[in-house]
Amino acid sequence: MSTPIKKRQLTNGSRSPPHRDSSASSTTATVASFPRKDGLDAYIASPTSFPASRVIMHSEDFVTIHDLYPKSSIHLLLIPRQSSKSLLHPFIALEDLAFLTSIQEEVRKLRILVAKELKRKYGRFSVLEKAREVALEAGREGDEVPAGRDWSKDVMSGIHAHPSMNHLHIHVLSRDRYSECLKHRKHYNSFATPFFIDVEDFPLSSEDVRRHPGREDYLQRDMKCWRCGKNYGNKFRALKNHLDEEFEEWKKE
Repeated sequence: MSTPIKKRQLTNGSRSPPHRDSSASSTTATVASFPRKDGLDAYIASPTSFPASRVIMHSEDFVTIHDLYPKSSIHLLLIPRQSSKSLLHPFIALEDLAFLTSIQEEVRKLRILVAKELKRKYGRFSVLEKAREVALEAGREGDEVPAGRDWSKDVMSGIHAHPSMNHLHIHVLSRDRYSECLKHRKHYNSFATPFFIDVEDFPLSSEDVRRHPGREDYLQRDMKCWRCGKNYGNKFRALKNHLDEEFEEWKKE
């Protein structure tokens, strides 16, 4: 069973607040009943106890939720429910090729879902989408109709080299980094450096440097804008203000 991704409102170009709904307090209370690092276990154990605005879909093998503290305007978590894998570090769990394949297939489905939601939310701002609409309204056909914007290129999917939660989970999110929950350098760099490992890169070789996030010091690196590449060093507030500007320009692509 599944429900559409719940729309977040953007007004006057301001940053959208973290998602809240009438059941948010009970959802938070349910998760809070578990130790912080074990908070995802609540979704594994009883996905139907959460509202449809939190748990998007679930099956015997997976639960897909809206991240409680999103780091982009759309941020989902795919949570495998297999008890034999759930508490393993992802580097170990994803050495099982059959298990890895099942995750990669599920992630690909979620990437399509997020791309469609991006088009729904931001398509009206996009130059490429407008060009396609104009062509369709003019009755043009075939090669005369522009393809429109490829929203799939604006979706990221991967795993942190050192996860903050005990239970295995995969992030599927828009790349805009537009959220009130993005609050400091570690938040930003956890998605903007090799600390964030694309799920398609697994299994990692034993020599892959991403196996050593502490040694590589990914989270303490200078912060660079995901869109223009400008280096903001350790000046998070300056970067945050810049991200607001980039978000507005990104929507127009």
